[in-house]
Amino acid sequence: MKRKNGLLEKRRRYVQNYVLENQDKQMKLIVAELSERLFLSERTIYNILNQSPILVEVA
Repeated sequence: MKRKNGLLEKRRRYVQNYVLENQDKQMKLIVAELSERLFLSERTIYNILNQSPILVEVA
């Protein structure tokens, strides 16, 4: 099923922001929470994270 690029980008940003906000949790727990929230498989969430790595600014 084809998805609109805007929708995919919005989902990608949401996943990245959620991971950044919950850095203190284990990645497996974060992915499980995202899977429940977005109705996506864990594999899809890992693919989103691998396609566009999160760059964190170091102060």
